[in-house]
Amino acid sequence: MTSRPVIAVVGLGPAGPEHLTQQAAELIDSAGVVALRTARHPAAAAVLERRPDASTFDGEYEQGESFEQVYEAIVGALLSTARAAGRLTPATVCYAVPGSPSVAERTVELLRERAPAAGVDLAVVPAVSYLDLAWDRLRIDPVAGGVRILDAGGFAGAVGEAAGPLLLAQTWSRQVLSDVKLGIEEPAAGQRAVLLHHLGLPDEVVAEVAWSELDRTLEPDHLTSVFVPVLPPAPAAAVASLAGTVATLRQRCPWDRAQTHRTLLRHLLEESYEAIEAIEALGDDPSRAPATVVAHAEEELGDLLCQVIFHATLGAEEGLFALDGIARRLEGKLVARHPHVFGSVHAETADDVVRNWERAKDEEKGRCHLLDGIPSAMPALARAEKIERKLASVGLGWDESGSGPRELAALVTSRLDRVRLDEGGPGAEEAAGDLLVALARYLAGRRLDPEAALRRALGRLGERVRLLETSAAAEGVSLDEWVSRQSAPPPVHEPQPPLC
Repeated sequence: MTSRPVIAVVGLGPAGPEHLTQQAAELIDSAGVVALRTARHPAAAAVLERRPDASTFDGEYEQGESFEQVYEAIVGALLSTARAAGRLTPATVCYAVPGSPSVAERTVELLRERAPAAGVDLAVVPAVSYLDLAWDRLRIDPVAGGVRILDAGGFAGAVGEAAGPLLLAQTWSRQVLSDVKLGIEEPAAGQRAVLLHHLGLPDEVVAEVAWSELDRTLEPDHLTSVFVPVLPPAPAAAVASLAGTVATLRQRCPWDRAQTHRTLLRHLLEESYEAIEAIEALGDDPSRAPATVVAHAEEELGDLLCQVIFHATLGAEEGLFALDGIARRLEGKLVARHPHVFGSVHAETADDVVRNWERAKDEEKGRCHLLDGIPSAMPALARAEKIERKLASVGLGWDESGSGPRELAALVTSRLDRVRLDEGGPGAEEAAGDLLVALARYLAGRRLDPEAALRRALGRLGERVRLLETSAAAEGVSLDEWVSRQSAPPPVHEPQPPLC
């Protein structure tokens, strides 16, 4: 009976040949064929001395366009070699990899998947890993410390999941270290990391460094890793803690217990307006906003988030929906409506993105009419602006209809005359409505938000009124008394140029 060919995978250990196990050394000596994944390892020279006939796969790294392509080529070659070695005695291919075959070794994963179908048996021999030296140098028990081990490429995602500690493998270049460093957008003042370099070798480095110096301290290579003791607080953890607080209030606070989705609507609306006001206060360049203004915006956005979480808490109690479901549904919608990012749809401009978004939204909702989906409860100016965008999307916008500044001026004049002639009557209200809708559409066609413009104008009006109040207070009289003393009422509006 013909025996099946065997690939025995051995590890070269984390450093020099002193970490090579006796079992690995015996297999290297006795195997019919010996192949090293790479000769770039401190123990590789000793293996090549024992087996001068051994080959390496270093050439694949020069030809492959990606690491995955290299690993695919190595596995294919190993399986072919093993099948050919079936005629040899012993019919064993010894494949030697850096470190341990069971730690961060992609070729072993691929061999486990493909060897059975290729008619090849696979034997993986345990070995000493670089992790064993890392735990010793760091003086920690990874189990007791709850250490996670990640490829450096997954670090950015890990920042949002937990607070650490982490050991990052595959930090083999300055670019990788730089990517890790930039993975924390706002590192804490004391954020630090430990560089582990050439462990077990004469030039070993174990250096604790400031986060800003992570990619500036040494020249990394394939024997470099990074330990991150603590990560900044994860957003997911903060939101989960907030949701727990809201749930506790719902159980223990009489006011919170009395609330329903309907009773909370007023608060949702109020918090939305307060958040808008706080965001507008940041100005055109938020990076220059005073710290108090920034803190206020953060506070108001938190109040708005609280309303969302409160409704999610009620939904969970009612068996309708919960916060995780809300988040998943939102993420699915964002992915579906950004096919230019997550799919094959092309979008060069922001207008293209908006058109794709509206088209996808209409298909999702099964809308048949152009103005479907515009809430009637929206503030009227904001609703007019949204209607104008809808009309413009099909060529019916203010400008597309041939109307411009002169037409707007004529409409303003005629409607104001009608308001004056039918003062207080139904015709005046209709004319005023026509005037406001036309003005809102005109502004929206020029990418201005009439609702925001009016809010800011009212803010300026409030400032001018406060200035008049200051003048009155300086004379020790009330505002109405101060106004009555003026030869002409002071203007509280800014003079405006003609419309055309």
